[in-house]
Amino acid sequence: MQNMIFTRLHTVPAFRCFLACWILGVSAFLAGCSDNAGNAPADQKRRAGREPVEIVYVDWASEKASSHVVQAVVEQRLGRRCELLPVSLIAMWEAIAAGDQDATVAAWLPSLQARFLQRHRSDVLNLGPNLKGTRIGLVVPEYVNIDSIEGLRRRGGKFANKIIGIDPYAGIMEKTAAAMEAYGLDKFDLVSGSGTTMCTALERAVAKHDWVVVTGWTPHWMFARWDLKYLADPKNIYGGEEHISTVVRKGLRQDMPEVYAFLANFYWSPRDMAEVMLLAQSEARTYRKAAAQWVEENPSIVDTWTGQ
Repeated sequence: MQNMIFTRLHTVPAFRCFLACWILGVSAFLAGCSDNAGNAPADQKRRAGREPVEIVYVDWASEKASSHVVQAVVEQRLGRRCELLPVSLIAMWEAIAAGDQDATVAAWLPSLQARFLQRHRSDVLNLGPNLKGTRIGLVVPEYVNIDSIEGLRRRGGKFANKIIGIDPYAGIMEKTAAAMEAYGLDKFDLVSGSGTTMCTALERAVAKHDWVVVTGWTPHWMFARWDLKYLADPKNIYGGEEHISTVVRKGLRQDMPEVYAFLANFYWSPRDMAEVMLLAQSEARTYRKAAAQWVEENPSIVDTWTGQ
């Protein structure tokens, strides 16, 4: 009986129109579900140039500078929208490996983030250094009258037996834990936080002329703002010079060839990075404005990145 009713209704033009629209709608819905399951829409948008370039970074002053410069170049020179996402160190590498983010210019290598590169090596592309000449270690104000990490053990009380650190998963924190063991700093606590909280603690201590020791790295704007020094590391726990690399997701070259080419060419000096950081610190500029200004004032350097 139901089949007879359906047959009769099917002969009515209005119903045929309704049925056709309904079938088309269901087909489109199913196709959309299928695409979503395979992440095809995101890939198609990337290939069509509709997706923004997505850059992920750790919320350190140095990485704010480099990531915002990349954003400025992508938007000003390549004519594409670029979104930045600050995350934890672990999340940064996982986002690139999963293809959720396009790139990072914040990979400190060869040792500081080596374990993350080793873990995700088969899922990411390392495009090599974008900055050479970095340095890490323990930093104190110039007025602190010790010059070596060895001196911390005898003067722990002056530092409240604390070393002020950053992201607990950062390579410099692992190095510092190793330094504390090597130099017998068993009475010290390594305080984790972020680059911002570390700088805030340093600023407060300097204002009061208190003794403070922090995990530090070069390039960083704090060396231009305050008179600071690295403590000598005779056991060479922190090692020598490192570099910062650009790491991208697989498939970026095919999806966004002009972005890939720019990131492969992106290379600047610690002095360049320091200029951006200082611009951001002066007159309460945002890093976005500071980066945009630096890009505008350094067209010859940017030309080498974009081939324009």
